[in-house]
Amino acid sequence: MRKKIIGEKPEGGKPEGKWLDLEQIARAEVTSEDPAHPVEGALIPGLDSGWRASEPGEQVLLLRFDRPQKVARIHLEFGETGAGRTQEFVLCWSSDHDGRLREIVRQQFNFNPGGSSVEVEDYHVALAGVTVLELKIVPDIGGGEALASLKRLRVA
Repeated sequence: MRKKIIGEKPEGGKPEGKWLDLEQIARAEVTSEDPAHPVEGALIPGLDSGWRASEPGEQVLLLRFDRPQKVARIHLEFGETGAGRTQEFVLCWSSDHDGRLREIVRQQFNFNPGGSSVEVEDYHVALAGVTVLELKIVPDIGGGEALASLKRLRVA
C-alpha cells in the first residue's frame, strides 16, 4: 500500500519525482556565475548551494541535452533574502526540428525580505524532442543592481 498525507511536503521540502540526471545528459551554459555558487549547485541533487550570477542584469541559463528528451515536469526554486525587488523569468524550449525557442511561461514575482523570500514554481508539461531548455532571468525589472540566482532546477 502506497500512501501520502495530503498537503504534506516531501522530506526537506524538496520536490518528489524521478528527475533527469542533468549532470549526465546535458551541458549547462550560463552568461555568468559566482565561483562560490556555480550552476551545478542548482542542477545536481545533493549540492543545493544554488547558482548565482557574478554580475547584475539579465542572465541566461541554457540546458543543452545530448539527445532529445521527453519533458513532463519542470521545477524551479528562486530565493532572495537581501533586497526587495520584482523579478521576471522566461522559460523556453526548443527541438532539433527548427531550433526555434518556444515560450513555456513568463512570470514576475516580488521578493520581500520581511515576507516572501522564496518562489517555487512547478510546471507539468508535455514536451517531446526537447534539445534545449532556456531560463532567462531579469533579477530586477526596475533596473537595480540585483544578482540573478536560482536555488534549484529539476526536470522530469
